[in-house]
Amino acid sequence: MPNTRPARDRILDAYEELLINEGPRGATLDAVVARAEVSKGGLLYHFKNKEAMAGALIEKLRHLAAADLQTMREDPEGPSRYLVRGSVYVGSELDRALIGVVRLAQASDPVASELLQEIHRSWFDLVRDEVGDPGIARAITLLADGLYYNEGLPGGWPQATGDSSPHSVADLLEIVDVLKSHARQTRA
Repeated sequence: MPNTRPARDRILDAYEELLINEGPRGATLDAVVARAEVSKGGLLYHFKNKEAMAGALIEKLRHLAAADLQTMREDPEGPSRYLVRGSVYVGSELDRALIGVVRLAQASDPVASELLQEIHRSWFDLVRDEVGDPGIARAITLLADGLYYNEGLPGGWPQATGDSSPHSVADLLEIVDVLKSHARQTRA
């Protein structure tokens, strides 16, 4: 059954997938063509080269991160709890774009590196504005980063038999609440 998604979307998804699994060297135009099931002319119609695909993926992440930051800002439980809850890797569109752009940054793409710094700075700023203490905001942000890292990699943080991610996240959310409480006490 033929794929009915627009060719541009299939090409960008194929490029992202190749970046994630093969890295920038494996994300060749020929590999993207094969994975996206388009002709080379079709690929070049939408993206004149790999740099154009990288730019499109970076813009995709910029858009997804902006929407996620707005959701984080509006979360009734607050940005800190949202950040930790959202740090369980689930293979979402945001997760996949983030990892693809990380792979570009690892290959010394300055625009990718700059966007990743901007996103992390925005997360930190929202948490800092909520808790009012830069050190505690940093601890919460690092807690979320560690959770994301360990959830996204096989053999991550050792878990007891039968432990589930929701259980682990609930435990970490309690730590977030303790840190937030401590920040409130030190501001009072």
